[in-house]
Amino acid sequence: MNELSVEKYLERIGTEKVENPSLDFLAELQLAHLYSIPFEDLDIPDGARIILGIERIYNKLIYARRGGFCYELNGLFHWLLTQLSFKVDLLSARVYNHQKQELGPEFDHMTLLVHLDKDYLVDVGFGDSFRSPIEMPRGECEDVSGHYKISNIDSNNFELLRFEDGEWKLQYSFTAFPRELSDFNAMCDFQQDNPFSHFRSRMKCTIATHSGRITLSDSSLTITEDRQKIKTDLCEQNQFYELLKYYFGIIIK
Repeated sequence: MNELSVEKYLERIGTEKVENPSLDFLAELQLAHLYSIPFEDLDIPDGARIILGIERIYNKLIYARRGGFCYELNGLFHWLLTQLSFKVDLLSARVYNHQKQELGPEFDHMTLLVHLDKDYLVDVGFGDSFRSPIEMPRGECEDVSGHYKISNIDSNNFELLRFEDGEWKLQYSFTAFPRELSDFNAMCDFQQDNPFSHFRSRMKCTIATHSGRITLSDSSLTITEDRQKIKTDLCEQNQFYELLKYYFGIIIK
């Protein structure tokens, strides 16, 4: 295993300076991470096993310059923030399925709670989502990806909502109870092993850009700029791997 280096991590996300924990520095790190490390689901359909260990995740995301899904992205970002003296908790979240109109199970998603002068929800592992810390318990933020807010159900239960089609739609619910990385092992295995898991059925890689997002699946390429989407269908499988290398610098085949 390679050395776990804060400096190499910061180099990976294009951040040169280190500051004392603050909201501005946290926001800078979150945005830099979203611009540099993609959300990707490439290993699971390819049969490569994802194991939640910081060393393994670090080597994949930093040295191999890959991306990952929520447990990897937020798990490693938690490590970075801790190394930079932020006080941060791993939280369990339940993703809302709008087709089924139901929440997923506990540990379905991992998100982060950062403690500064106030508490802030931070997430670098939910794909197309908010790009700056949202103040707890009822904060809002708006960026090129959309308008978001937190709703508190009670003192320990919260919801992340996104404004779409003229209404606030639930993204995920979460509790403020601190978790350990190992608490997510069972659901990480479930996402890989359950035949109904959507992570098994398609390959996907997506990254935020200054004006929008680039999303590649095994069937299409979607480039979003200023909330306008241009979608191109892929005709051959080789196109996927060529575009994966071109837009994300990832070679897996």
